[in-house]
Amino acid sequence: MTPAAPSRRRVVVTGMGVVSAAGTTLGDFWSTLSAGRSCVRTISRFDASAFPSRIAGEVTGFDEEGALGRFWPTWRDRGRIAQWAMAATLSAVEDAALPLDPGSRERTGVVVATGLGTYGHAEVFGPVSASRASRSAPFDGAVFGRELLASVEPLAAERRTPGSVPARVARDLGLLGPVSSVMTACAGGTQALGDAARWIRTGRCDAVLAGASDSELYPMGLASFCLLGALSRRNDEPARASRPFDLDRDGFVIGEGAGVLVLEERERALRRGARIRAEVLGFGGACDAWRATDPHPEGTGALLAMRRALGDAGLSPESVGYVNAHGTSTREGDRVEALALAKLLGERLPSVPVSSTKSMLGHLTVAAGSVEAIATVLSLEEQVIPPTLNQETPDPACPLDTVPNAARRARFDVALSNSFAFGGQTAALLLSRDDG
Repeated sequence: MTPAAPSRRRVVVTGMGVVSAAGTTLGDFWSTLSAGRSCVRTISRFDASAFPSRIAGEVTGFDEEGALGRFWPTWRDRGRIAQWAMAATLSAVEDAALPLDPGSRERTGVVVATGLGTYGHAEVFGPVSASRASRSAPFDGAVFGRELLASVEPLAAERRTPGSVPARVARDLGLLGPVSSVMTACAGGTQALGDAARWIRTGRCDAVLAGASDSELYPMGLASFCLLGALSRRNDEPARASRPFDLDRDGFVIGEGAGVLVLEERERALRRGARIRAEVLGFGGACDAWRATDPHPEGTGALLAMRRALGDAGLSPESVGYVNAHGTSTREGDRVEALALAKLLGERLPSVPVSSTKSMLGHLTVAAGSVEAIATVLSLEEQVIPPTLNQETPDPACPLDTVPNAARRARFDVALSNSFAFGGQTAALLLSRDDG
């Protein structure tokens, strides 16, 4: 591997904010993960009794208005995904004590990954579709059109685009740096962090607010994944449903939430006395070039992404002390990730802890990567590896140390966080403890 150029600007994490089923503060979030508590419950947001999968890692009891404070008037008409993105951003900015003076604002960017539910799909089309489905009369296009026009706000064309979220964040905070949205499905949160790190390394920005927000927890979203046969049907025992790498896994559990990190150029962060929580050493992305919903059976894209993240950092696989796995609890996805890790780590595979926080949170789809990056940073800080729950029957095809069922203290300096998506889109982020 080619070593990183000595003069390359270093990128560090100085702030984080999270909205999740495990908590909406960093303290609550980490307390839940490190205690190994499942957040999966029977869906309460809507009546899911007709669906094959009726469980989720649902965000409940979150006061969006209180979290957004003085910004609430400009966000109250947005969907919860957009509101969560702003809430996590404000928490991250506060955690970082990030300066937003005129000089700093010109050098601060925003990159946020979101799904299709940003506005409209959940709040408009879901109710209209439910209304339509409740009738026995033949479909009437004119009636449907009138109902839809009556339900959609005049600015829906702007609000339903994923790019509106980072643009609105930048506008409300007065940020004049580059703004971008990311649409790489379940790799999106990690891709956003990789893009942000590149902006800082190449001198486009001194700081970037980067992350993701998503929820597929509305009837149309849930139906889509049910029809794919991707979801667990352990409806009678929700806490035992998500079991990445276990032989008896039967699909993933939907989660939801948001995670935003403040990335900064290291020297600037040191000059202003910021707390450096971790360093972003490298990022790698790839594509399986295989199928829309299935990973390449040999783990081609997953392996390339991990190798490229290490290559970006100028490090070898021997440096990796922990892997926060994509680990969704699907039969083929977990097998392929385990195979890719075996190819990457070789003889070290049994000795490197590999855990999946999706066993507690569910799969946050687009937001998974950014929330799991936060979990990885906290793991590096605390030197504690969160467990993979529901490890009951080892799968010979996944010969990993999954940190089964209970968190573990460990000494490690470098961690890898994986995110893989539909379309074969793969992303890996390499993080480390700050070297002081």
